[in-house]
Amino acid sequence: QVQLVESGGGSVQPGGSLRLSCVASLRIFSGNAMGWYRQTPGKQRELVAGITSLGVTNYADSVKGRFTISRDNAKNTVYLQMNNLKPEDTAVYYCNGLYVTRRGSWGQGTQVTVSS
Repeated sequence: QVQLVESGGGSVQPGGSLRLSCVASLRIFSGNAMGWYRQTPGKQRELVAGITSLGVTNYADSVKGRFTISRDNAKNTVYLQMNNLKPEDTAVYYCNGLYVTRRGSWGQGTQVTVSS
C-alpha cells in the first residue's frame, strides 16, 4: 500500500521557484506533524521543514525565509513552496511524519535540480 506520494519536482534555474506536494495516507497524516526532507547522494536525509497538526512550522536554517511548508487537512496533503532556489537545494525531496514513531514507508521522492 502506497502511503506517501511526492510530486512537483523539476529542473529550474537559480532564483526560480517550485511547489512540491505530498499526498499521505490517512493513517500517517491525520493529527500528525509532517515534515519535508531531502537527500543528496552520499549524505544522510535531512529535515528541511516541519509542520504540526495545528499548523505550527519550523525550518532548517538553510531554507528559512525561502521555503514555506503548509498542509491541507481535508486533502491529506502537505506542500512545500520553494522560492529563490539555489544550486545547493538540489536533492531528492521526501515527506513523512515528523516523528519516528509516526512515520510510514518512505516514498519515491521527487527530484529537484537547480542549475544554470
